Amino acid sequence: MTDISVVIPTYNRLWSLPQAVESCRSAAAKVEIVVVDDGSIDGTWDWLQAQRDIVAIRTDNWGKDWAVETALEQARGEFVRFLDSDDWLRRDTNERQLALARETAADLVVAGYEDFDEESGESRVNAWQDCDDFVAQQLGEGWSSHYSAFLFRRTLIQGIPHRQDFALRDDRLFMLEVAMRTPRLAIDREPAFVHRRHSGERLQRTAGFTRDLGYWTHISIYRKILGLLELRGELTLRRKRAAVRMLWPSVRTFARAYPKDAAELFEWIKRLYPEFVPPERRAVILGYRTLGFAMTERLLALRVWKR
Repeated sequence: MTDISVVIPTYNRLWSLPQAVESCRSAAAKVEIVVVDDGSIDGTWDWLQAQRDIVAIRTDNWGKDWAVETALEQARGEFVRFLDSDDWLRRDTNERQLALARETAADLVVAGYEDFDEESGESRVNAWQDCDDFVAQQLGEGWSSHYSAFLFRRTLIQGIPHRQDFALRDDRLFMLEVAMRTPRLAIDREPAFVHRRHSGERLQRTAGFTRDLGYWTHISIYRKILGLLELRGELTLRRKRAAVRMLWPSVRTFARAYPKDAAELFEWIKRLYPEFVPPERRAVILGYRTLGFAMTERLLALRVWKR
């Protein structure tokens, strides 16, 4: 039986993909590497065809979410890991986390990771932060790491797709849905992978309408998840606080372009968490109370443009 399936979606990253793939290979664990080439035109498919220990799949550039779902249809591992093709696993991560999962009967092994800045050559380790409420942590209470650092039991994530409707924040929604299944956790105290910061294209880098759509997607995910938690009787005050703390910067940024829509979100936050006090200057809070959220944000935007 295959121990771990590593899912790697890729598009025009032949410059980094070989390192990502090499980092997944293991002599001590049975690792299946599933790479989906999402219509690359840089020679990626030719390179994949020359590899003998990879499950290589070619798709027609429908995006990361469909690539991941296509890979999961082929995955046969007891556990699953997701890895971007411009990142790589640290030494022995698969073996160490597999052993942890088996020793503890965990559904999910969590860990921190290492940031690597390609331009400066500097690295920084982001250690895992313990939290006794995994849902609150994923909602925004403290730091929740990155899901490429995690090892998922395949049965845990069955029925939780990478949802195309929320593609700009798909991994955030995925992790919130995972957290709502209350998995048994094991903690790997070593950094699990290296997140490469580079000047190339990444899904996280957006501008203009796409940037605003990203904020709206983030907010929509939280409204959906909080609604589900409320229906289940699991929306505690602690979780409300964590969610609002995470959402507020997105609401403020979204308000620069869409103050009326952001005002509706502000009213929703007040209904959700009546004790909420915006972490803003007193003058801004007074403006919200006297002029309303939308008008205050319009005036603040005018001040920015006049500088």
